[in-house]
Amino acid sequence: MTAQFSGSAQTMSLVAFTSVATITLLLCVMTGPDRDDLDEFYTGYGSLSPMRNGLAIAGDYISAASVLGTGGVIALCGYDGIVLALSTALSLMLMMFLLAEPLRNAGRFTMGDALARRMPGRAVRVTACVVTIAALVPLMLVQLAGTGQLLAFILGFSSDALKTGCVIGLGVLMISYAAIGGMKGTALIQILKIVMLLGSGAVVALLILRRFDWDPGTLFDAAARQSGVGSAFLHSGLEFAGGRNPRLDMITSELTVVLGGACLPHVTMRTYTASSARQVRRSMSWAVSGVALFVLVVTVVGFGATALIGRSVIAQADPQGNTAYLLGSRAAFGADVSTGETFLFTTVTTALFLTLLASVAGMILACANSLAHDVFAARVQDMPAPREMALARLSALAVGIPTILLATLVQHRSLQPLVTLSFCLGASAIAPALVYSLFWRRYTRTGLLSTLIGGALAVLLLMPGTNLVSGSPIAAFPDSDFNYFPFTTTGLVTIPLGFLLGWLGTLASGRRKAEEQRHQYEAVEGWILAGAVRRGG
Repeated sequence: MTAQFSGSAQTMSLVAFTSVATITLLLCVMTGPDRDDLDEFYTGYGSLSPMRNGLAIAGDYISAASVLGTGGVIALCGYDGIVLALSTALSLMLMMFLLAEPLRNAGRFTMGDALARRMPGRAVRVTACVVTIAALVPLMLVQLAGTGQLLAFILGFSSDALKTGCVIGLGVLMISYAAIGGMKGTALIQILKIVMLLGSGAVVALLILRRFDWDPGTLFDAAARQSGVGSAFLHSGLEFAGGRNPRLDMITSELTVVLGGACLPHVTMRTYTASSARQVRRSMSWAVSGVALFVLVVTVVGFGATALIGRSVIAQADPQGNTAYLLGSRAAFGADVSTGETFLFTTVTTALFLTLLASVAGMILACANSLAHDVFAARVQDMPAPREMALARLSALAVGIPTILLATLVQHRSLQPLVTLSFCLGASAIAPALVYSLFWRRYTRTGLLSTLIGGALAVLLLMPGTNLVSGSPIAAFPDSDFNYFPFTTTGLVTIPLGFLLGWLGTLASGRRKAEEQRHQYEAVEGWILAGAVRRGG
């Protein structure tokens, strides 16, 4: 089996991509806010049903990096990839049970709202905005830069100019989604994306299982034989085999995904679209169910890719395995592909294309909302709604245009460090700040700023020294070696440091300040934890 696609599949994919881009943009125009109302733009009035809101949360959570990256790790590293996929599901479950309801109660539009409910002040909001942008821009770069590579792979062209044109064109389209559609418009795209992705993926997974007589054990054994590493493919340690401490590196990486994945601002902002605490619980149940189905699908497709075409072919097409999901989908049909199977493969590629569009649109919206609401609107008391909405749309441009330009510069580099950077910032700065703010009564403003700033700076200082950036053939700079941190992620140091800095910052505030903060927290504790104002003593 080769990594090439037929001309009919390429033609149908191009037509489908164009149609989807046109239709989704039209839907954004039709469903976007029809008046200058902040609640409509930021939350869509909380009008989505729990099922639709849950699908939108799952859509925001399952980015193109998740589909392509996780599928690649499964296809190339077997067992380690399954653990990574399960970690993504566990992360959302952790948010569901621990953070979703308090976040919805504490916040209004942005993460800055949730943090400032207890500790009002411009410094808190500005810092929350900076960390939001720092955590999401790397992920946006990955999605946009990967767009050109994905389209080139599917459509069979190799010109760098065409790849750059795809990045710029799709970036402009994604900015339009965020600026025009607001929360309701992007939610609609996320729902369409997740339905197409899970629907087409489930069909492909069933076709692969049918090739192996519906026996997952037979599929896993065939993948191990085709992997070139034998039984090691079905045991832990393959992904980090070249490191100094592979077992510790794996545990740290999974912990970073679990703590950081669901705390990223474009995911947490979806909790504010629920109309009540009961609605957010039901929404998260649907979201977790969708992500669990995705884990099953990507596991079968990833192992199917290895079993049907071999690990070496996958690595040759892309050293990180980002094309494994597509290759596995194509291989499920066998050598002779019928018109119906070509249509199904086109649905798979269109779902991936829509995943790229929807993921970046949601991230741009989260950054733009934070910039407009936490930085600009916070400077003016009672800023008029039309002006704040105009600022949010301009903020989408202010975030999107530099991101597009950066994506054109990094598209020929390994993008894995950028994905890891976002998850590390989520786990080391955002997660400790949210946990302390929502549950620790004595937490102070100094502690919060210490967590956000200190955790983020620690990640930014250590990340360039990891083996994803230099010192290995698949690093972003393979010809250089300035490796000074012998792990794939920074989480081993920065996650406990983020929590420690919050504790030390609170201690440094003094007992009097901590007592004041405790009284302030107790005044809103009932609302944050239960969605109801405490009555009586």
